[in-house]
Amino acid sequence: MIRDQETLSILLDSLARFVRERLVPAENEVAETDEIPADIVSEMRELGLFGLTIPEEYGGLGLTMEEEVLAAFEIAKTSPAFRSLVGTNNGIGSQGLIVDGTDEQKRHYLPKLASGELIASFALTEPGSGSDAASLRTTAVRERDHYVINGTKRFITNAPEAGIYTVMARTNPDIKGAGGISAFIVEKGTPGLSLGKIDKKMGQQGAHTCDVIFENCRVSAANLIGGKEGVGFKTAMKVLDKGRLHISAICVGVAERMLDDALRYAMERKQFGQPIAGFQLIQAMLADSRAEIYAARSMVLDAARRRDDGQDVSTEASCCKLFASEMCGRVADRAVQIHGGAGYVSEYAVERFYRDVRLFRIYEGTTQIQQLVIARNMIRDASR
Repeated sequence: MIRDQETLSILLDSLARFVRERLVPAENEVAETDEIPADIVSEMRELGLFGLTIPEEYGGLGLTMEEEVLAAFEIAKTSPAFRSLVGTNNGIGSQGLIVDGTDEQKRHYLPKLASGELIASFALTEPGSGSDAASLRTTAVRERDHYVINGTKRFITNAPEAGIYTVMARTNPDIKGAGGISAFIVEKGTPGLSLGKIDKKMGQQGAHTCDVIFENCRVSAANLIGGKEGVGFKTAMKVLDKGRLHISAICVGVAERMLDDALRYAMERKQFGQPIAGFQLIQAMLADSRAEIYAARSMVLDAARRRDDGQDVSTEASCCKLFASEMCGRVADRAVQIHGGAGYVSEYAVERFYRDVRLFRIYEGTTQIQQLVIARNMIRDASR
């Protein structure tokens, strides 16, 4: 770790207290209004939550991967909407700039992202390209000192709130795969950029997604990330391992919250003259959930430490994403079952979490994509 244990403990304790005292009490309001209250967003800025992983030289906290997942365990013990708002600034919205941006791009944008003055959004997915992201059709045509971008991006997290968009577009139409793709920073308000209506989702109210539409959108060549064409998809792939570990940690934290709620309910709810926690079949669901959460937590911490040591954790990150997201779904299902009929009504948080966590098995690469990544890496390594 880059920090002493005392400093890290203070940070984690502050996060846990903020989640417990401010975010959990606001969960129902966010679910009903589909908005995070402005005063809470301001407090999130003051706590530095928008810059947890941005380097200290740009105003962030510069957390290591291990420190980041420890923080994620705490942030995830409430509605995923809160994490989602700061997530793109700490993850895919900033990491492309951090790993491949020019010095000027970093100096201009990263301090604003770290403070929360700007919210970043990552625009890769399209109506016709999701898991097969390299097949994207959005184009960026060079015209002297500008690029003209045309295309539509879909399901873009934080797009309605974003001040900047990291946009993947094809700059070389002769290269059909990943090699023809470049990454651009497009600022809100750029002529030719517009947004679709906010998506109505199964869950995660308060976390907004929508289409981002480019119609002859002119972007300065200075906004080409890294100043080089054809490496945009590689930039996106570089941040995937980090993003998958982060989401895996979120799955662990949410699962711990759901299990805590289920255990509390089981100890209070009485049937046949005793708390249902005394029944062995309820105990089995509690025990299975505890064991799976422990396994996922151990996996995530191990992979994070390996990444901090400079190891290639592509396989481990996919293993974590696959196991932790599927584990989270199983824990959600058991938590609803333990609540019985009460788990199906919105009076209890588990009904909301059951819908919220379903997305974890889809974004940052579906479970099936993780299976492909793991198997292909195994075959490649065995063939060396």
